[in-house]
Amino acid sequence: MRGAALSLAALALLLGGCAGSSKPAPARPAASAQPRSTVVRVPGVMAPKGLEGVIGASAEALLKRFGTPRIDLVEGDARKLQFAGAECVLDIFIYPVSAVAQPTATHVEARLRQGGAAADPGACIREVEKR
Repeated sequence: MRGAALSLAALALLLGGCAGSSKPAPARPAASAQPRSTVVRVPGVMAPKGLEGVIGASAEALLKRFGTPRIDLVEGDARKLQFAGAECVLDIFIYPVSAVAQPTATHVEARLRQGGAAADPGACIREVEKR
């Protein structure tokens, strides 16, 4: 029995050494919606057929055309709008193409709601417009 008490005491010492310190974790600075620098990385701009009127459009024009997005995510000077139709999900990515330009849609991705397989962006745009 005495050996078991010693083993428990040794285990308690070992576990006590593993416990974290009582110092609080350093606070993280709050995220800012402002760009971190004045350097603008020019994104590649899609130009496939069927995306006319979406690529190059401002966020305001896209909201007017498609309505309230399912997701409206801003990170730095980039923005993602997500719209959903009955069969597909449409993601539109908005970036400034120069330091002085208004951000515009530069990239579109479409996928099926069931299974997430890639879908035709033009067909998805037409579907989302109908809702």
